Amino acid sequence: MSHVLSEETHRNMLARIPHCTGREVADWLRTMEEGPALVRFEEKVSWLRHEYDLAYGHAKAIVHEYDLRRAARKFL
Repeated sequence: MSHVLSEETHRNMLARIPHCTGREVADWLRTMEEGPALVRFEEKVSWLRHEYDLAYGHAKAIVHEYDLRRAARKFL
């Protein structure tokens, strides 16, 4: 399954996460940082879904944002 989201879809999902989960995106990104050192995208999504009972779309958007920010840090 592809994990590619359009930019607009991704931003819309991120905007809904605080309302749907009760936590800010920054909190979820910290959770990802402090979580297990998983490599594969789907492993990270699965971990979030099962550990925190998140919907697939929300978990996917969080992992995608985490990976984007992590990649950006490598280039700085």
